[in-house]
Amino acid sequence: MTTSAAHARHSRTYQVRTHGCQMNVHDSERISGLLEAAGYLRAGESDDPDVVVFNTCAVRENADNRLYGNLGQLRPTKQKHPQMQIAVGGCLAQKDRSEIVRRAPWVDVVFGTHNIGSLPALLDRARHNAAAEVEILESLEVFPSTLPARRESTYAGWVSISVGCNNTCTFCIVPALRGREKDRRPGDVLAEVRALVDEGVLEVTLLGQNVNSYGVEFGDRLAFGKLLRACGGIDGLERVRFTSPHPKDFTDDVIAAMAETPNVCHSLHMPLQSGSDTVLRAMRRSYRAERYLGIIDKVRDAMPDAAITTDIIVGFPGETDDDFERTLDVVRAARFSSAFTFQYSIRPGTPAAEMPDQVPKAVVRERYDRLIACLEEITWAENRRLLGKTVEVLVAVGEGRKDDRTGRLSGRARDGRLVHFAAGGFAGRIRPGDIVETVIDYAAPHHLNADAEPVAHRRTRAGDAYEAGRSPRTGGVLLGLPTVGAPPTVPIAASACDR
Repeated sequence: MTTSAAHARHSRTYQVRTHGCQMNVHDSERISGLLEAAGYLRAGESDDPDVVVFNTCAVRENADNRLYGNLGQLRPTKQKHPQMQIAVGGCLAQKDRSEIVRRAPWVDVVFGTHNIGSLPALLDRARHNAAAEVEILESLEVFPSTLPARRESTYAGWVSISVGCNNTCTFCIVPALRGREKDRRPGDVLAEVRALVDEGVLEVTLLGQNVNSYGVEFGDRLAFGKLLRACGGIDGLERVRFTSPHPKDFTDDVIAAMAETPNVCHSLHMPLQSGSDTVLRAMRRSYRAERYLGIIDKVRDAMPDAAITTDIIVGFPGETDDDFERTLDVVRAARFSSAFTFQYSIRPGTPAAEMPDQVPKAVVRERYDRLIACLEEITWAENRRLLGKTVEVLVAVGEGRKDDRTGRLSGRARDGRLVHFAAGGFAGRIRPGDIVETVIDYAAPHHLNADAEPVAHRRTRAGDAYEAGRSPRTGGVLLGLPTVGAPPTVPIAASACDR
C-alpha cells in the first residue's frame, strides 16, 4: 500500500454487519482488526460509515433474501454518498461471487471465505479504479488467525482451531464454501489463548466446523482432548468451551478431558439433526440414534450436571411422520437444555436439493411447531431443576434485552444457561466481565432468574478492562497450517499436546 493510499483513507470509518454462526462472528473480529490496522476507524452507532462490510452466511434459504434486502436498503445512501463503499464477504459471497454485483451493482467489493486478508487492498483498488472488485479464492490463502483482530468482548474470546470440513452432509454447503479441514498446530492455538488471557479474557471458546476431528491432519486423533487438558494449565483462564463436535468423531478421551479439567465447562453442543436412522443415512451423517444417545449417557455419567444442546432439522427430503416421531423420541430421551431448530430449505449446490420427496412446507411447519412445543416442555423442566441452586454467572453485555426495564443484569452460568439476576446491594459495582454467585428462584424454558441479592461478587481483570473501555486486540498468531519439513520452533512452554 502506498503512502498516498494510506493518506486517502485516513480517518475513513467502517462498520461490519455479521450474519451467521460463531465462525462468522470471529471472522468479523478479524475483518475489524484488518481495517483498523489499515487506518480505518470504527463508526459510531449513529454515524454513517464510509465502508460497510457484510459478512454473510449461506446455510439457510433466507440468507440470500436478507443480504439482498439489506443491500437494497443501502442503495439510496450510496446514491447520496458515492464515496461510500460496500463490501460483501463470507459464505454467501463465496457462493454467489459476481452474481452479487450483477444483482446489486452498487456493491464495490466481493471477497470470499479464503481471502479475508485481501479486503483492505480490494477496497483501495475499487476506489482507485472506480469499479467493483470481485476476488474469490478456491483455497485458503492464510489461516485467519494470522490476521489482526479487534475483539468484541473484554471477557470472552473465540479461538479457531481449524477451518473447513471433511464431512459430506447432503444438506450442508459449508464444505464447498469453506474447503477441506485445515488444522492449526496446538502450540499456535495455545499461544492465541494465552494472548487473550493476558488481555484479561476469562472465557475462551474453541471453534471448528468439527472440533473433535481436530488433529487428524497432523496425525493425532486424540489431539482435541489433549488441547482441552492443555487449556486447563493456563493461569487466569476460567472457562473453556468448544463448538461444534460431530457425533461420529466423539471419543471417550474428550469426555474424560471435560470431566477432569476444572476450567472446561460442563456444557456440550452436539448436533443431532434427526433422530431417524433412515434420515441420518440420507443426510450422510455417519452415526445413528443409538450411538448419539450412548454418547450423551457417557457424558452424563461423567458429568451429571452437564447441559447438552443441539441442532435439529425438520422436514428433510423423504422424512415421514414416523421419521419425525423418532426425532421426538430422541429429544425426549436426551433431555436437551436448549436447541437450535431449523425448517429444511433447499440450498442449491447440495445433494439434498436434488433429492425426491421434498416435504411440503405446510407439513414441515406443522412438525416444526410440534418439535418446539416438545423442546420447550423439556427445557423448562430441566431449568426448574436448578430452582434454589447457587450458580456462578459471568456477567455479560447485551444478553438481557429487558434488563433496562427490569433492573436486572444478565450473564451465562458455567453450563451456558442464560441467567438474569438482580444486583441488590452490589448495584453500581458489578461490571460486565465480573463474576457473581446467585440463587435461582425462577425458571422459564429459555432463561433463569435470580431476584435475591447475589451471594458473592468478584471483580475481575475482564471487568477492569470493560470499565476502562479496552477491547482486546490480538495480532497475527503464526500461520498454524501444516507445512512440508520440520516445523519452526514455537516459543511457548511445552505441554502434552504440543506436537
